[in-house]
Amino acid sequence: MIFVGDGALLRRAVAHAAAQGHPVDLVCSQDPQDAPGGAPHLHLPTPADINCHAEALAHACTDGLVWSLNNRRIFRAPLLSRGLRILNIHNGLLPRHRGLPSVAVLFALLNGEREYGATLHEVDAGIDTGRVLAVRRFPIAPDARHFQVMLHGVRACQALFEETLPAIAAGAPLPPPPAPAGPSAYYGTRALARLSAHRNHPAYPAATDLGPFATHAPELAAAITRATGEDLLPTV
Repeated sequence: MIFVGDGALLRRAVAHAAAQGHPVDLVCSQDPQDAPGGAPHLHLPTPADINCHAEALAHACTDGLVWSLNNRRIFRAPLLSRGLRILNIHNGLLPRHRGLPSVAVLFALLNGEREYGATLHEVDAGIDTGRVLAVRRFPIAPDARHFQVMLHGVRACQALFEETLPAIAAGAPLPPPPAPAGPSAYYGTRALARLSAHRNHPAYPAATDLGPFATHAPELAAAITRATGEDLLPTV
């Protein structure tokens, strides 16, 4: 199996898969340290196009499985036509929280939503539009801050990967997923243009409290700075 993404969530998934005896054929990320234990690594500096390496990935993959975790790269042709089964673990409930998780959490709090979670889905030509295979939900506490929901979401992603890996690797069916967490909504960087309109919203302080995630969500941190004048990113 091949892993595509970046950061701690990707590294934990790779280490877990290897510890369970699954083949780790290739790790595709920006940082070679994301490939522990000497696993083969394909360097993908931002904003590298994963689809340029379609032939190499198809040749390297021994079981036809590609996992996407904490991954902002979009799978397109020709990679989608190489016969690989590409699965994404998404930080958010689909289709309600499509797009960037950091932005989806922001608006989930502003909209007064009561639950969040992680979703395992197949990757198709759209963005977070593939068939949902499994979901892990958790409640949003009334006093929850943005960074707390994000952290809970990351943990849910890890747990969902570990729960579903055995069945996916064996080609076994998963239990039927719950009803979709609709209606569908997409939260990309364009949604941040609406942020200043929420300045007086009672949930605004909690929704914009990025905490340690500020450095991992530079677009959101910059939008909050523009809306409030408060610089959330540390100076060098």
